[in-house]
Amino acid sequence: MQPIDIQIIGTAVAVKWTDDSESFVSLEFLRRHCPCAGCQGEKDIMGNVYKNSPKPLDAQAFELQGLHRVGGYALRPVWADGHNTGLFSYDYLKRLSSAEEQGDTLLDEFR
Repeated sequence: MQPIDIQIIGTAVAVKWTDDSESFVSLEFLRRHCPCAGCQGEKDIMGNVYKNSPKPLDAQAFELQGLHRVGGYALRPVWADGHNTGLFSYDYLKRLSSAEEQGDTLLDEFR
């Protein structure tokens, strides 16, 4: 599934998809679910997870400065605090929208 249109509306990312469905993800939820190795960790061959030490996120962490398409499969947000390494696949973005709608605070893969 591909996005037809992507817009920032207030404090959310709105996506219209090729199947005419729409997704909305708040900027805070998006940032808190950044899939990059620094935020979510990276597993070694033994299954140990390595990631940056948790740091408190201030208001700039949820302020979007840019949103770039990456190839035909993902979006890369650029946040006001300088973070820009998370690649949100279109499938992951759609799942985030569903999770936020259902009130899930974290997706299963990050529990």
